[in-house]
Amino acid sequence: MAVCEVCGNDYWMSFEVHTVSGGVHTFDSFECAAQRLAPQCEHCGCRILGHGVEASGRFFCCAHCARQSDVAMVGELRDAVGAHPG
Repeated sequence: MAVCEVCGNDYWMSFEVHTVSGGVHTFDSFECAAQRLAPQCEHCGCRILGHGVEASGRFFCCAHCARQSDVAMVGELRDAVGAHPG
C-alpha cells in the first residue's frame, strides 16, 4: 500500500505517475492525480484535462477562454484536436 500525496489516503490500489522531468508521484485516484498534475486554465481556473490551447506560453482550457484573456494571435486560436498547428 502507498499513501496518496494529495489526500493522504493509504490505499492498496494506489499508483505512481512518472513525469518527463523525472518526478514520481503517488496517487489513490485519477482525481487526485489531476488535482496535482493537470495545468489550470489561466482564464477560468478549471483543470485542463483535455487538449486545451496554448497561446504565447499561456494555457487555457479552450479557445474561448484564451480569447477572453486578450492573448496575442487570439484570432488564430481554435480548440485543438490532433496535431499541433503550424
